[in-house]
Amino acid sequence: MCGIAGFVSKDILGAEANLVGAKLLRGMMHRGPDGEGAFSGGHVWLGMRRLSIIDLQGGWQPLYNEDRSLVLVANGEIYNYVELRQSLLTRGHTFRTGSDCETIVHLYEEHGDKCVDHLRGMFAFALWDTVRGKLLLARDRMGEKPLYLYENDHTLFFSSELRPLIAAGVVPFAINPASVDLYLHYGYVPEPQTMVRDVTKLSAGCTLSIDTSQWRKEMNRYWSMADAPVLHGDPVEAVEAQLQEIGRLIIRSDVPVGVALSGGLDSSLVAALAARHSPQTLHTFTVGYEGSVESDEREAARQFAEYLGMPWHDVVLSTTEVVNGFPALVERSDDPIGDIAGYGYYSVMRAARDHGVPVMIQGQGGDELFWGYDWVREAAARSHLKAAARSERWRAYPHYLKSELPRTTSFRDVRRWFKRFCGVYPAFSKLRNDLVAPANELVFYNLNNEFTAAGRIARQIYAKDYFASLPSRHAYSLFQGEGHWQDIDTALTSLISSTYLVENGLAQGDRLSMASSVELRLPLVDYRLVETVIGLRKAKADHASPPKNILRKVAAGILPEWVMNRKKRGFSPPVDQWLTAIHGHYGGDLDGGILVQEGLLDKEILSHMAKEPPSRGPERNVWFSLVVLEMWCRSMKKLSYGGS
Repeated sequence: MCGIAGFVSKDILGAEANLVGAKLLRGMMHRGPDGEGAFSGGHVWLGMRRLSIIDLQGGWQPLYNEDRSLVLVANGEIYNYVELRQSLLTRGHTFRTGSDCETIVHLYEEHGDKCVDHLRGMFAFALWDTVRGKLLLARDRMGEKPLYLYENDHTLFFSSELRPLIAAGVVPFAINPASVDLYLHYGYVPEPQTMVRDVTKLSAGCTLSIDTSQWRKEMNRYWSMADAPVLHGDPVEAVEAQLQEIGRLIIRSDVPVGVALSGGLDSSLVAALAARHSPQTLHTFTVGYEGSVESDEREAARQFAEYLGMPWHDVVLSTTEVVNGFPALVERSDDPIGDIAGYGYYSVMRAARDHGVPVMIQGQGGDELFWGYDWVREAAARSHLKAAARSERWRAYPHYLKSELPRTTSFRDVRRWFKRFCGVYPAFSKLRNDLVAPANELVFYNLNNEFTAAGRIARQIYAKDYFASLPSRHAYSLFQGEGHWQDIDTALTSLISSTYLVENGLAQGDRLSMASSVELRLPLVDYRLVETVIGLRKAKADHASPPKNILRKVAAGILPEWVMNRKKRGFSPPVDQWLTAIHGHYGGDLDGGILVQEGLLDKEILSHMAKEPPSRGPERNVWFSLVVLEMWCRSMKKLSYGGS
């Protein structure tokens, strides 16, 4: 695990290349506190900062093949490296180190760019082929490891984080206006866009090759969730088999490993799997909150840690600490992310490092993969209805009316159905809305309360010229396209994974763990597990089943009953207290701030709203996202002027 950076040029690099490269690496020392390595030759400069996890003494990068014609810097972990290494050894390859990432150069010798097809894990890497004069950049299938790109004057720069590109003077800081609207609606900037003009991300599951002889660039998507083959069989058996396998692979480490443990299903399942397969004692870490807070689940986590025989540590957050640490959280998130829960993740990782645990396992991904969000399940149901409306128009009304029937025969549900005129008007309203909306647009994020609140707020606060410059339904473009309608359930799983999971969950997981020099591993986003779930879903749709139905059935065979019956809470902070305090301390920064100065937000309206921001509801969360963005812009602007 480390941070990587570098650049490739159409022209032979000059003497200043090492100076630029050194500046890039200086900006990501937190990603690799154990040392650095670099390669400079001809058209390319490659560098890395190392966090030692596998082969502590010998696994230094850059890594080379037998004749040193291939040069590699890589960020991440190749979980199946033991199996790959053995296979490569039998085919005559010679290894210089015990590093998991050395398998990549030898796979490239045999398979070229398709070496990525054989990797199971999380990674972003740069591989320089000296014979062909070609650089290969690659990113893992689910997008756990980031890779930022910037091209200027026939030189392409890459970096594990955005801030080093700004700090090194490689990229001039300028806001990408189109990204502001996306950010306001989603609370993050969906890839491949970023908030900085002309900077993009290499999308998850993609490679980018650069031929320096002709300066030809070729992007290739080597993996897509939608390509998973149909899978028949017992879903519980199939999913459990994949979980057991990744549970065995993901605990490989030459340093201590810990688990981020809440009282919820996902983290409990991950902890149990890790405990079953780990040869070492695993430590657990839980975040809690000062005072009597309903979402504090330390006691539940402690009980389960004791049940597993794992040492348990807790972190107690106060509102004062969160408010004082808010600027640092925004800075260390690298991207602007409007999610107050990030401070809990950051604190847990910091505690792990303080206890000498540089590898953490966490349960992110279960909600996205197994229909854990009610609004996404509703989006699937509504999109299937809209599919009928696309072909039948108003004749589809009986389908909509049927969808309004009581979910159960309980008195409460039946009475609610009668009060809604037996579903007559709600069915009519939904059908009318679906017919008015673009026909190629899935029902997706427009069911998310914060997304719709952002649309209302945008009309009020955007500067007139900026609002006029945006295409119609600009934020909806991510879930528009005829291809989505071929397999609605797979499309929605892919969309929630490539948006919220990648840019909120995985991005925060990577940046806020690496900010404390901790490697984060996420078994529930293992690509073979994902392919298994999607393959089963193609064989039999399951969005109408209870939330996380298959995962709960798997967990029932692994976890004790008293854990299974707990109420789902997750890392959920005391939002009201935190947001109120943050608005009081930092909300005034929006009055005449950078977003106003750039002509993006209306000065007079922002001045008024900064004094009286929304006090509750999704509008308040959107306002919080604006506060985050303003603070992020100020941090980046300072960095571009040479600030730390």
